[in-house]
Formats: sequence, structure tokens, C-alpha cells
Amino acid sequence: QVQLVESGGGLVQPGGSLRLSCAASGNIFSIYSMGWYRQAPGKQRELVARITSVGSRNYSDSVKGRFTISRVSAKNTMYLQMDSLKPEDTAVYYCNADLQETSSWYRSEYWGQGTQITVSS
Repeated sequence: QVQLVESGGGLVQPGGSLRLSCAASGNIFSIYSMGWYRQAPGKQRELVARITSVGSRNYSDSVKGRFTISRVSAKNTMYLQMDSLKPEDTAVYYCNADLQETSSWYRSEYWGQGTQITVSS
């Protein structure tokens, strides 16, 4: 079994910063990529940023230049540094991992439980 645990959410004023963390644990053989997604009330879940095992990054247009995704492979941990936050960034943020478990030949996708980010004055 694999678990993804997010931390770092909360309330922040517009223009402020937050840093999210996601730690993957369990019977992990290899993590191919990890990503952050978000879902605002009444909207579909959308990609925020993703990072591969070799460090390739992609961002949604709405967060480019403001958010930075990073990863410490040795710790199976991923981060999202969020700067210049806007009210429209308010959402539940989810961690996602594309990985292979030690007991499997196949890749699996896992999700964290989500953490609320509220940007408001």
C-alpha cells in the first residue's frame, strides 16, 4: 500500500505565499512523476503543476511564474511553493503520484486526501 500525505494548507491574504508538501510512503519501487491538482467549488479538478523523475516540469498557464514545483526523490517528497497568491487560487489542492509498487509489475496512480487553500483578505 502507498499513502500520499499533504501538508501546508491554510488561509492566506492575496499576494501572500504558502508552501505545500506531499510525502509518499509505503511499498514504493519507483515514482515516475508527481503532481499537484486543485479543485474549486463547482469546478472540475485541474492540473496545477507536474514534475517527472528526471526533473521535467510543467505548469498550468494560470500559475506560471507564481508557483514552483520541486521534488526530493530520495525522500519521495514533493513541494509546491506558491507566491503572489490570488483569490482565484482558492481550492482544495491534491497531491498525485504515478508510481510502481514493489509488489507490482504495473504503474499505479495515487491521490492524497487534499488540503484546503483559501486566499482572502
